[in-house]
Amino acid sequence: MNWLEVTVNTHSESVEVVSSILIELGSKGVSIEDPLDYYQLTDEQLEWLKVQQKDLYETDTVIVKGYFQPSQWLKDSANLLHEKLEEIKIYGLQTGPLFIQVKEVGEEDWANAWKQYYFPVRVTRFLTVVPSWIDYEKEQDDELLIEIDPGLAFGTGTHPTTQLSLTALEQTIRGNESVLDVGTGSGVLSIASKLLGASKVTAFDIDEMATRVAKENIALNPTIGEIEVFENNLLVGVDQKSDLIVANILAEILLQMPEDAYRNLKDDGSLILSGIIESKANEVKEAYEKAGFTLVERMTMKEWNCFIMKKDVE
Repeated sequence: MNWLEVTVNTHSESVEVVSSILIELGSKGVSIEDPLDYYQLTDEQLEWLKVQQKDLYETDTVIVKGYFQPSQWLKDSANLLHEKLEEIKIYGLQTGPLFIQVKEVGEEDWANAWKQYYFPVRVTRFLTVVPSWIDYEKEQDDELLIEIDPGLAFGTGTHPTTQLSLTALEQTIRGNESVLDVGTGSGVLSIASKLLGASKVTAFDIDEMATRVAKENIALNPTIGEIEVFENNLLVGVDQKSDLIVANILAEILLQMPEDAYRNLKDDGSLILSGIIESKANEVKEAYEKAGFTLVERMTMKEWNCFIMKKDVE
């Protein structure tokens, strides 16, 4: 069976939103060619990918590809995709050209197209993200491996927002914490939390496909034990006092959550917020301070911000 490969040229700031839109429209898999990823590679990894010159990737353009069954790509699908891509601009993100191309590819091309762009990546001092089809051996005894299949949901560890979240988790978790992972996506932050020593992790995502993918990725890491995954709109209706809440989602979505986050966090707990573009950082900070939080640490990577916050409790 042949597939339709739908390619969108965008900017690195918008890659996760574009991926989400393609999945929402019915894509069975997403591949991302992001030049930012190549700057993290060792010479050995570059050779592995048969990439000879890094300067070929000195561009802000990211190529996101979605793979659709022909019956799912309807006459008005291209127009609908264009409309949804234009809506990204209201978030204040750089979108790039948003050029759309559609072509037919064979079954084997679809099955393997995105795999060539993924490889083991050491994202923090202890955490390494490993694609599930690669046989990887630890470089150090204390290295913690997160096995994921990144084909169907974003959050592979290479994007700055995910790296910041993982770094914040590594700094915050000391052992036996209860964690709420809001907007879990691929489940990478939930898996990392358990590997770092959290005793209980509950993950939420509004998207049914994301919750399914998260469960599949959790199953690839059997040593971490159970993680509960629920389809839910942020923390709406959730009543589960926890030691740590982590949310790696767009700033506009984070702005809907301050009161629910405060209600579900223990008085001595920590809140990690990532996915915050620089232009929205002060707005998010002020909204959470108004809800009763104090900023403890602010980390940045390129134009992205990550906050570690505590309750302002006397």
